[in-house]
Amino acid sequence: MGTIHDIMEARGKGGALEAGHDRSLVETAALYMGDEDGALNFVYSGWAQCALPHRKLGDDVPWEIAAERVRLVVEPGRRPSSDDGPLEWVGVPFGSHARLILLYLQTEALKTGSREVELGRSLRDWLRRIGVSVGGRTGKLVKEQAERISRCRLTFHLQGGKSAGLINQSIVDRALFIEDPDDTQGRLSLETAKLSEGFFEQLRRHPVPLEEAAIRAINNNPAALDAYLWLAYRLHVLSSPKLITWKALKGQFGAGFKELHHFKHKWRDTLQLALAVYPAANVEVVEAGVILKPSRPPVAPRVIAIR
Repeated sequence: MGTIHDIMEARGKGGALEAGHDRSLVETAALYMGDEDGALNFVYSGWAQCALPHRKLGDDVPWEIAAERVRLVVEPGRRPSSDDGPLEWVGVPFGSHARLILLYLQTEALKTGSREVELGRSLRDWLRRIGVSVGGRTGKLVKEQAERISRCRLTFHLQGGKSAGLINQSIVDRALFIEDPDDTQGRLSLETAKLSEGFFEQLRRHPVPLEEAAIRAINNNPAALDAYLWLAYRLHVLSSPKLITWKALKGQFGAGFKELHHFKHKWRDTLQLALAVYPAANVEVVEAGVILKPSRPPVAPRVIAIR
């Protein structure tokens, strides 16, 4: 994928456009290449293999998706509709905002060494830093996803060789809600959350370091975020090229597509966006699927202090 980056280094965005690259791809690559922040983010490796839905499901509908060695099940949570009313379904988290909130939770927990993470002003400041406005409708969407995350329950089913494992837990085991005076429906705003001990321990054992500049460049595209996380997790541990078939890719990333050919057409573009923010990635798209080749990780190996 070095081609577009090499062209832009030599001839700028205009040169990449003249070479036939799509404008959205060029803009994404330019945004990433022009970002000199250098900040790191972290995510649990399970999320790099199995991701949340891209779009909203029915409020009472669970989510299930499987990769080669991991299966993720997310069960929606419930909340009181009033002081003495029945419980109502909240729905599973979805979309880019849910992914960004989870990324923030995990990054902050690892950096501070604490399972308790603020989700109020600190989260809003971080979202602004990566280019996400938190005012108006977007602010309400962020609050909604924060509540969905806090109330849902997830299960990572781990399968490796002849052994199997089960991590059955909530993402958070304690959350602080406060009254939101700006919400006419009387909903509550999530301010702090405490990661469950089991989830935090898995995060400490299996973190995947990411470039914040890459996240910033594709922050509004959940499919591209998923592809970037997956590449960051898979490529640097390969010892030889590995073919991932279109059928396998659809099972992991294409739950919303009925037909394989529809998924193939769409995911090629998604993959290119992910590669635009991962210049070292060595990936080849072929008729049978995608060939992953040994590549440098997006973040150079270093000693990362985890408290």
